[in-house]
Amino acid sequence: MSKEILAVENIELNVSVKDKEEAIRKTGQILVDKGYVEPSYIEKMLEREELTTTYMGNFVAIPHGTEDAKKAVIESGLSIVQVPEGVSFNGEIVKVLIGIAGKGDEHLEILSQIAIVCSEEENVNQIVEAKSAAEILNLFNEVN
Repeated sequence: MSKEILAVENIELNVSVKDKEEAIRKTGQILVDKGYVEPSYIEKMLEREELTTTYMGNFVAIPHGTEDAKKAVIESGLSIVQVPEGVSFNGEIVKVLIGIAGKGDEHLEILSQIAIVCSEEENVNQIVEAKSAAEILNLFNEVN
């Protein structure tokens, strides 16, 4: 039985992190804990960030693994970490981290759904100000 790509348990609110690396590790650890990826995927997320930033604008970063990290993906999944105080990604402030693990080419469809939600500043503000994981989940489900 395949899991939900995004479930309430994959969303953490009011997280405080000291830096970009801790933020990425936190985002990746949710994917590991929920069984979407092997632990090695987190290192590949950090490697990806070294190659090119995953900051997307609008206070959003989308950490994900490198191309060769695909073998560490068990099932497609998302994690969302809300950081209301923000964390610096090379000088850009990130308040919403969306971790992605895509099996095969599923990450492309997942990315497009995230892009639709996060392209609207109003939606990003709703995520940053959400008081429950369900609020965030509903926002993403409305796109489908």
